[in-house]
Amino acid sequence: MKIAFLTADNRENDRHYDLPAPFFGTAPTALLEGFFNDPRLEVHVISCAQKQLRAPSKLADNVWFHSLYVRKGGWLRSGYFGCICAVRKKLNEVVPDIVHGQGTERDCALEAVFSGFPNVVTIHGNMAELAQLFRARIMSFYWLAAKLENFALSRTAGVFCNSAYTQTLVKSRNPKTWLVPNPLGLAFFEKPRPHPTKRSIPIFLVIGVVSPRKRQQELLDCFRKLRLDGCQFKVRWIGRCPEDPYGKSFLSALCDSSTADWNFFVGPLDQAGLIRELDSASALVHFPSEESFGLVAAEALARGLKVFSSRVGGLKEICAGPTDADVISPEDWPGLRKSIANWIRLGCPPPRESHQIMQARYHPKVIAQRHVEIYRQVIASR
Repeated sequence: MKIAFLTADNRENDRHYDLPAPFFGTAPTALLEGFFNDPRLEVHVISCAQKQLRAPSKLADNVWFHSLYVRKGGWLRSGYFGCICAVRKKLNEVVPDIVHGQGTERDCALEAVFSGFPNVVTIHGNMAELAQLFRARIMSFYWLAAKLENFALSRTAGVFCNSAYTQTLVKSRNPKTWLVPNPLGLAFFEKPRPHPTKRSIPIFLVIGVVSPRKRQQELLDCFRKLRLDGCQFKVRWIGRCPEDPYGKSFLSALCDSSTADWNFFVGPLDQAGLIRELDSASALVHFPSEESFGLVAAEALARGLKVFSSRVGGLKEICAGPTDADVISPEDWPGLRKSIANWIRLGCPPPRESHQIMQARYHPKVIAQRHVEIYRQVIASR
């Protein structure tokens, strides 16, 4: 089977044009790991960029990479017309059996639906929902992304949804959906976290881009109240902090001298750095107001951490079953504090079977095989 895999090269997103090799989002990267070295598959990864980038011709024995140069005018201001044309030209050379557009945030979904080949789309960020949440102004990025998302979803053969929550949001725009979670990267399974020893002072991680949706400021207030109640712990904050009012306010509050001995802002990390942090911590607190999937919770459970999460989006599914995760209503801040305090008083017991459960649910090979089965159905139906 020949697969065209359309995804964003994050060298373009981050303007890191000097890097010698592409890098992709967490979920597309893990899915590609599931495809690697499968002799039944020939995978062509295609990404657009506003610079002519250096790139390896192959990412694995059976995975090719194509970086396509598209001038600035061919991006959002033209409805990604330049990207669509460049990708369509490359696809006519590759002649895939199926085209898979990864995400509706930018150009990939539109390139898939205009490809001229059987195509499917994965929805990672629910742009229409986010546009409503942020009350996006007309012609703003989120407003445009929502309009383009609606257009793309209504014209593809089917949509991969990473959670029941996402599937609910998509159903009205395309009746053909498949509930397939995002995979975890192989590195989260290759070296299982040693069984944690009992520690006197637990370390909590809060991971994610600092934003109102992730609610870092509210979590900081929650931790302050726990300290006032006599709970002893340290908190490490991981993720990018934008220079917007919310980010600046959070960093200012974090620099308060009263919290300096137990609060540490780490910033963004690569996968290896993230795994090191997970393996040195005791628990993850992930309490967003909205979440399409919640991959970080699955990553923490795979490394044997206790997880405290809000009952939203895909987090309900990730934390379901015998994972020992505590799932709390997103507005129940007293309930979150009580759950954390009880766990500390019990001596911070680790989850019992979370690594095995995450491996059975989210290993790249498991998720990749499900994708291949769906690809075959779409191809056969056309």
